[in-house]
Amino acid sequence: MAAAPPRRRDGVLVAVDGGNSKIDAAVAGTGGELLATARGAGFRPQATGLDGAVDALAAVIGAALAEAGVPPGDVVHLAASMANVDLPGEEERLEGLLLDRGLAPTAVVGNDTFALLRSAVTEGWGVAVVCGAGINCAGVAPDGRTARFPSLGEHTGDWGGGGALGRAALWHAVRGEDGRGPRTALTGAVAAHFGVDRAIDVGLGIHLGEFDEGRLTALAPVLIDTAEAGDAVARGVVLRLAEEIAVLGSVALRRLGLLDSPADVVLGGGVLAARRPPLMDAVAERYAALAPRARLVVPDDPPLLGAALLGLDHLAAPPAAHAALREAFRRPRVR
Repeated sequence: MAAAPPRRRDGVLVAVDGGNSKIDAAVAGTGGELLATARGAGFRPQATGLDGAVDALAAVIGAALAEAGVPPGDVVHLAASMANVDLPGEEERLEGLLLDRGLAPTAVVGNDTFALLRSAVTEGWGVAVVCGAGINCAGVAPDGRTARFPSLGEHTGDWGGGGALGRAALWHAVRGEDGRGPRTALTGAVAAHFGVDRAIDVGLGIHLGEFDEGRLTALAPVLIDTAEAGDAVARGVVLRLAEEIAVLGSVALRRLGLLDSPADVVLGGGVLAARRPPLMDAVAERYAALAPRARLVVPDDPPLLGAALLGLDHLAAPPAAHAALREAFRRPRVR
């Protein structure tokens, strides 16, 4: 029988960044040493049920601990930053489930927008806008006050993200094809992406179950490509998204009393992290009009770092630990 791994005197922190498409976990020492990372399938309680989503989360945590050679009993805190956990009550419920599973003696769950913010700001305050599969925004004031939005979909006033771009691309493609809307290069681009003759075949395929509606998210870069090539219809959708990204951030700044002060606005998620000029130029232009003192930041560090830093914040770790963890995440890791 293999010997049990040695116990760590000060214990370890487990951090999680759970998105729609993947779950990333890290194991770190309380002094900022990065011991291991692991990746698994996405956190999608709406598709798998909450229990199934927690199973997936626990599996990734287990894999990270195994990679680090750390026994589960050495975990002193779990910091989980999650997509699809958009309301305070949902955060509290997931915290309870994680504690019931015995994954850590203490746990703090927050929306993944806060991890994006923490990954990029050393002071711990500012505003973050996530635009990945969906869209969300949250902010933290220097005094700890927060501003956030439900971000549950159009029924709570939200629009944006890769899913919305994909649905808009198909909508305009079909209408441009059948004459209800202006002609657009999206018609051919959407059909070609799905390997069909007509854009309407994509819509019919979704209805008949031949295509998973979730595949529309992959049309987001197709739409931006089409806008970059000069298509007016596609560009209009991109400008609408830029407006939404700027409105979210500027309203959060206003709520926190930061609109007239220099403040960081951190932009992340797959759509924004791609740094596509048609979108980013429009975003910068709209912020210049709505929040001219905002400093736009697209971080290179992953949101998982932000989740881990939030964990160190909870443990009241010294600044040296935070600096060590940032440096560790930036070093190449050999698997």
